[in-house]
This record gives sequence, structure tokens and C-alpha cells, in this order.
Amino acid sequence: MSDCLFCRIVAREIPATVVHETDTTLAFRDIAPQAPTHVVVVPKLHAPDAVALAATAPGVLDDLFLAAGEVAKAEGVADTGYRLLFNTGDHAGQTVFHAHLHVLGGRRLGPLA
Repeated sequence: MSDCLFCRIVAREIPATVVHETDTTLAFRDIAPQAPTHVVVVPKLHAPDAVALAATAPGVLDDLFLAAGEVAKAEGVADTGYRLLFNTGDHAGQTVFHAHLHVLGGRRLGPLA
């Protein structure tokens, strides 16, 4: 989608600090990190949210989680712990309507509100 921020990052039209890439996923540092490690893992295929992605390409949803595990290892948070988070919809705080998985870690994370 030409107006989707994450599609444009995947297409390399907008720069991002890429930390991991597979045939189906791209992982890059969040521009407004909420933890010392905050990486966004997106499918290269556009889907508005995780549920839509699961309905149209469930294997790609698996790929997001596998990529997130690789990111956690590479970022040094796999052993101490990290959070994987999907925001779905405006009330949940989703601001880019392209499915994406946040990998957060690097410090003790508090409970979600």
C-alpha cells in the first residue's frame, strides 16, 4: 500500500535501522522506544492487524514470532526476558495499521495498564 508507513519501510522508501530480515519479515528499531530494546517486526505482506494476518497468511504470523526470537537473541534479551506485543485497533494504541509485533526488553518491564 503506497500510503502505509511500514510498507514504505519494507520497500526501502523510508529509512529505518534494520536489525533482522527474512524473506517474509523485516525488523527495525522503533523511533520512539519504550524500553532499551524496542524493535518492531513487520510482515513484508500488508495486513492491517495481527488477526487479519492470521486469517490471510498464518504462516507469516509464525514467521513474525520466529524473527522476534532471533531479534531477542541478537539484542541480548533472550535470557533475561522480553515482551512480545501486538496492538490491535485505535483503543489499544495501534498507530500504524500494518500488522506489527513489538519486541521490548533490556530492563524489568512493569505490568500493562
